[in-house]
Amino acid sequence: MNISAQEKLTTLAGYDIYLGFAKQLGPIYIEGQGTNFAVYSPDASQVELCLFNKDEKEICRIKMPGKKGRVWHVFVAGIKPGQLYGYRVDGTFDPAKGLYQDNRKLLIDPYAKGLNRPVVWNDRLYQGDSQFMMPKCIVEDSDFDWQGVEKPSIPDSDTVLYELHVKGFTQIHPDVPDDCKGTYLGLIQPKVIEYLKQLGVTSLQLMPVSAFMSELRLQSLGLTNYWGYNPINFFTPEPRYAKEDSTIEFKTMVRELHRHGFEVILDVVFNHSAEGGFEGPILSFRGFDNRNFYMFEQENHAFNYTKFVNNTGCGNSINLDNPYVLQLVTESLRYWVDEMQVDGFRFDLAVSLAREGNDFDNYSAFFKVLFQDPILSQVKLIAEPWDIGWGGYRLGQFPENWHECNDKFRDTCRGFWRGDHGLLPDFATRLMGSRDVFLKGLRTINTSVNYIAYHDGFTLHDLVCYREKHNEANGEENRDGHGHNLSENYGIEGPSSDKKINQLRQKQKRNLLATLFLSQGTPHLLAGDEIGRTQLGNNNAYCQDNAINWVNWTLSKEDKELGAFVAHLIKLRHSSQLLHSLSLEDDKYFNALNTHKVNWFNSTGKPMIEAAWHDPSNNSFMVELVCSNNEHCKDQDRFLIMFNASKDDVHFKLPELPIGQAWSLKFDTAAHSLPPAKGKTLRAGYWQEAQSLSFISREFKTTRNKAKK
Repeated sequence: MNISAQEKLTTLAGYDIYLGFAKQLGPIYIEGQGTNFAVYSPDASQVELCLFNKDEKEICRIKMPGKKGRVWHVFVAGIKPGQLYGYRVDGTFDPAKGLYQDNRKLLIDPYAKGLNRPVVWNDRLYQGDSQFMMPKCIVEDSDFDWQGVEKPSIPDSDTVLYELHVKGFTQIHPDVPDDCKGTYLGLIQPKVIEYLKQLGVTSLQLMPVSAFMSELRLQSLGLTNYWGYNPINFFTPEPRYAKEDSTIEFKTMVRELHRHGFEVILDVVFNHSAEGGFEGPILSFRGFDNRNFYMFEQENHAFNYTKFVNNTGCGNSINLDNPYVLQLVTESLRYWVDEMQVDGFRFDLAVSLAREGNDFDNYSAFFKVLFQDPILSQVKLIAEPWDIGWGGYRLGQFPENWHECNDKFRDTCRGFWRGDHGLLPDFATRLMGSRDVFLKGLRTINTSVNYIAYHDGFTLHDLVCYREKHNEANGEENRDGHGHNLSENYGIEGPSSDKKINQLRQKQKRNLLATLFLSQGTPHLLAGDEIGRTQLGNNNAYCQDNAINWVNWTLSKEDKELGAFVAHLIKLRHSSQLLHSLSLEDDKYFNALNTHKVNWFNSTGKPMIEAAWHDPSNNSFMVELVCSNNEHCKDQDRFLIMFNASKDDVHFKLPELPIGQAWSLKFDTAAHSLPPAKGKTLRAGYWQEAQSLSFISREFKTTRNKAKK
């Protein structure tokens, strides 16, 4: 882009003004020349670019001279990175007709790459001219020294997702400097990196880090949208998590995590915005093009602009049917991958992104764009495969290259270990990758994102300590949050001093975690679940920016033992294809590598029969994973997992092995500590404690093929 081809139009406040270009939306800095500004606003009669100094005092307003189609544009010579700016739009203010052009409202550029401070609602400062409430956009420079560090590119089969909140993970970490606590830089402190490496996770899934604003209702209650699922800009790293420069510090975090082998997955929210419904504030998108950016209900074959479609429960739904909105979302994704170097995305309420005419379409334009895009088609894509709109539950219906959060796995595992009857067939199906949902031959066995706990809901610890939710601190009289938690308190609601209850709770946590990491699919671990993090029974802690949400690093003996157990599970999972890339004869996804077998046994060591599968009182069984002897397998790979979710001890008769081979215990969830490194040799039978899981492997006891000296 060379501005010398254009004539100067005027000079304002010392800046030479040119017509500029409409080719690329947002601020585009051209070194040695200045910055081009372009913004989409089809119904505006005029758009003004407002420039501010570092103290946020307005320098000048520039009426954008160019308009090509629906895009306004101007080039301002001499504007460099660091310049603060915003927009004002003239036009019609008639909300009943969907028009919100109001020159008194300073607007955030939808393509802004930085904000100088967080967006914090202030009703007094919003009234009239909102300039003093609104943060200012920043012209960013793309220069950054990546120091030759490349992306880890973790294979799907090796991926272990670890979901964390940037602030909550280090806010009270004793080994993080005070000025870095709760920040992007806090995540790359030496002790934090060391912890993550010892745990063994591969991919950090960060809860939303795009600029957001807390809901007005929460503000009035003295609460905040701590989780960040209320975006107001899709490009800008949230300033709350930065010491000074959120863009530079975010890039630094990504570079250092990559240096240590960790992927960065972003939880992104493209289904709604912080502007809310009909009476919501004018902050950005609404002031530029409310009628096209959001979806509206139809009455008598016409849009009713007073009724926003609300597939999200947050007041509005973003309209990806509009090509400019689709362009905005996909360019945002491309920016995070290309400029910020992230490795993938988890899409909140992802069904909303694929609605066309408000109906889900698994061949939607959104899916097509991502499929053919040379950058976005190469990253990890994880769907939360539902929203709350009509026909909003779509587990298993996303494109083949997507991963999907599997709530069937969550619910079945919780119910099975709680002792619910009749779940055995479904539990076995979840254990083997939910191939009833993610069809064999079409979807890789790693498609299913398996989880026991997510950010929304009980933590693992609370799952075994509370029968009911306790959300009183949220200010809604405990009406919010899901009531179907499949949880159990084992005798006492909440903390207990009863030794037997606490031992059972710890065992149940080990059962659930072992099931997670021994199951086929992609495991997802909620940060802190490995060390007993509690939210005090709150299963909807989105508005709690306090110790309820922050990870507590003061650990008990039991917490440390649980953390070591999880690290052992992850290491074990990585040790064999059988535990993360099961390839069976009837699954032709990898047609040439069908080398594994699965055998199912009852507690007597006999093959499971139809009647045993459907016996509602049967909560005990064994599954054997076998790798055949060929060039794709290690001949020692043979594992047996014993499940006993009943309330009685069970004697398992182990399958017979050839002479010279024996079963060796790798772990038993009934034990409070891990077995010795060599394991314990087992004979024909094994007594397993009630409500426990045992994992054993085959070992060879004779010397074979010893090389001659």
